[in-house]
Parts: sequence; C-alpha cells; structure tokens
Amino acid sequence: MLSRVRSALGPVRVSYRSLSTSKPAQITAQEVYDKEAKYGATNYAPLPVVLAKGEGVYAWDVEGKKYYDFLSGFSVLNQGHRHPKIVKALKDQVDKLTLVSRAFYSDSLADFEEYATKLFGYSRILPMNTGVEAADLSIKLARRWAYEVKGVPRYKAKIIFAAGNFWGRSIAALSASTDPDCYGGYGPYVPNFINIPFDDLRALERFSDDPDVAAFMVEPIQGENGAVVPQEGYLRGVREICNKNKILFIADEIQTGLGRTGKWLACQHEGVRPDIVTLGKALSGGMFAISAVLADDEVMLSIKPGQHGSTFGGSPLAAKVAIASLKVIEEEKLCENAEKMGKVLFSELSSLDPNIVPVVRGKGLLGCLVVRPQGKINAWNICLKLRDNGVLAKPIRGEMIRIAPPLIITKEQLIEATTIIKKTIHSM
Repeated sequence: MLSRVRSALGPVRVSYRSLSTSKPAQITAQEVYDKEAKYGATNYAPLPVVLAKGEGVYAWDVEGKKYYDFLSGFSVLNQGHRHPKIVKALKDQVDKLTLVSRAFYSDSLADFEEYATKLFGYSRILPMNTGVEAADLSIKLARRWAYEVKGVPRYKAKIIFAAGNFWGRSIAALSASTDPDCYGGYGPYVPNFINIPFDDLRALERFSDDPDVAAFMVEPIQGENGAVVPQEGYLRGVREICNKNKILFIADEIQTGLGRTGKWLACQHEGVRPDIVTLGKALSGGMFAISAVLADDEVMLSIKPGQHGSTFGGSPLAAKVAIASLKVIEEEKLCENAEKMGKVLFSELSSLDPNIVPVVRGKGLLGCLVVRPQGKINAWNICLKLRDNGVLAKPIRGEMIRIAPPLIITKEQLIEATTIIKKTIHSM
C-alpha cells in the first residue's frame, strides 16, 4: 500500500498557516504518509490524497488542488463540508456548555428530543455517538422487549440479519457480518445471530416461525455492499411478516437516512414504518460523532435507569448540532434535491462503457459503480485517475466504487463532476 502512496504523489512542498503559530508550516503529502506509516495503525488503506480544507461539495488537498467530494464521508456530509448554520450552532454552544454527562439535565437535550421525535413520528429517541453504538442499542432494546413483552425465555432471544449487512466493527457488528474481512479472526462470536439473504421474503418467513426471534435488522438499501436496492415491495413484505410473527422490524438508516436516498428515511419510499430506526452520520453534519435510536414507548421504555448509558451521548453540544443538522435538511429541502439530482446522476452515469462498468445502481444520491476488472483497469486505479482529474471517490468491497456527493449539490456541479467521471472511465 505504501508503494502505491509513494508513487502516486511526489514530494511537492507546500505551505499553510499553522493553528499554533503565525509562521507558515511546511509539509508535503509524502511527509504525511510517512508519519502515518510510522505512528498510525494499519486498519485503513486510504486513497493517496491529503486533504486540508473542505467547503460545500468541495475539498482541497495540502497542495491547494480542488476536488469534488463524491464520498461525503460515507454519507456523513449530506449537508456539505462545514455548513455555516451547523458550524454556527457548534460555535455558539461551545461558548456556553459542552458536556454535563447524563447525570444531570441540560437545557439543550429536551429540545432535540422533542424536535426529532416530532419530525420522524416516534414517541422516544435515545441519543448516542457512533453509528455502531446506535445499532448495538437497537439490538439491546429488541432483546429486552422480547423478554419483557413478547415472553421469549430469558437469554434465548434471536436476531435475524440480512447477508451483506454493515453496521460497524464492534464484536456484535462483526458477529452479524458475512464479510470475511470484517469478521475473520475475531471469534468467538455473539450467539443467536442469524443471517438470511437480503431481499428474500421467503427466507425471512421461514426463520420468523421461530418464537424466540426478537427482531429482524436490515438496511433499506445496503450501503457498504454497493448501494443494493431491493425489489419493490420488499420492505412492505418485511413489515407484514414482522407483524404476523410479533417480531420487531429494525431499520438501519445510518447511511440511507436523512435525505440520502431522496426521503427522510429510505423506508418511506415504500410507506413503511419500522419499530426501531437507527440514525447517525449526517445527524452531525460532519462535526463529530452523533447517533440516535427512535422507537415507541413499548420498546424504548423496556430499558430502565442504569441499564444503558453513554457519557457523551446527548451532550448539550451534540443536541444543538443535531438540531441544526436536521433543520438544514428540512429548510433547504435536501431530501427533494437528492431525489431530483439523483435522477440526473443516474441518467448521466447510464452512458458509461458497460465493458468497464456493467452495473450502475442506487437511489437518490447513493450510488455505486460495479467495475469489471481487466488488466490495469480496476476500481482502485479508476479512483486514482478520478483523483487526478478532480473527483474523490473510494472503492468498497472489492471492485465497486461508491458515488455519493453531498445533497446540496447543484445540477451544474453534478453535470461537471459526472462529465469528469465519464471521461476518466472512457479513457482507461
């Protein structure tokens, strides 16, 4: 990997203003790579580009080169880089109060709870930090509900997942994973987790007969697996099967929610209301990690004081930032823009060479290019060429490239960026 990095960018010396002194600090991209290689862990293989600034749909590297950001922090930056309204909310709250822990009330959290529950139509919300925490909490809620409400024998509750899922890298998350890179070498795994094929109602029906099943957790559109959109009616079928068998429907909307697919929640494309919804990523507007779980009283109130908690979850700072992030999506009509620009995106990408990109899929502004590797043509090299030409994207799970610009993108910007993508791929 380091040889790729060293050959991809030369040792061009750059200058930018240091945060701690008024004197210019000298740095090169290569110095950053070398320092990370010496002091950092090796659990990531980043695209070789060193970013120093972001604004709106753009990012700039340490050399001052400007790029379209078509990754958006894996759907964190739906509102774009450093949205001024979200930055202002953060700065204003920093000057007042940042953290009290949940040992005390704050004057901010209740406002967030009221706003979010009314916006999404649920009785309760429990704020956390990272997406994996929210997903893990949803499983805890399902288990408690199963024991206290459904009557599942103690510690026998089972959770069903869809194969190809991704909701983090904790022990629980990798126990649910079907990706060997994610779960390999970390056993023993959490028991009573069941995997069935995604977009397969017959499989769900078959396993739902088990009275010990507490919940089915599924992404409405699989993000990390390559923007896999299920057939029309799948989510409605999931809702019906869960109702029939008294099973909780958990929708993992951490990547697909908050406007990314053209709706507040991707489940809304089929008019479906899950029992539990996990939110994250764009809930923070890219400021820091904020996540949450939505549910009604029957589920949420199964957890009592002392049975779950988080030092930072629901902090005054997080509450104010989350409110601002949601209001930007609402007031600037980013759901509507994602739906509209999504049609433009897939119309433009439909003309890609099918010999190189045989599949283009997704919904709204969550897209994926499936690459057919041949010789030097592969997803990694395409992303390197896109970087050279001013668009940042990243391979996921082998020969796939995620395409997910900020939801604030205009038609003119989208046409310019997709033109770069098309010219780059056609020149390979």
